[in-house]
Amino acid sequence: MPDYVSSSDTRAAVKDVSRLERPRRYRVLLHNDHYTTMDFVVEVLREVFRKPQAEAKRIMLNVHVRGRGVAGVYVKAVAEAKVLTVHKRARKAGYPLRCSAEPE
Repeated sequence: MPDYVSSSDTRAAVKDVSRLERPRRYRVLLHNDHYTTMDFVVEVLREVFRKPQAEAKRIMLNVHVRGRGVAGVYVKAVAEAKVLTVHKRARKAGYPLRCSAEPE
């Protein structure tokens, strides 16, 4: 068997690369409850999701008024990590804040 790669093998490899798809994105949602303070939600949005103060307040108000708000959109692994981080921070602070991720 030869040690070289034929041009047809190279073309097939290039075609496979062109079929790569972008990873699916997930919305990370914060859900309203009657116990978590608005200040804590803003803090989470600023520190976990790196939102500026004004945007964090706007998202917090969506959570409060509409029942949930989008904290960010990420690839699956990052979205899952953000959800876990929010839950850990909330439990440590004594709040029942819920966070979830759903496909975009």
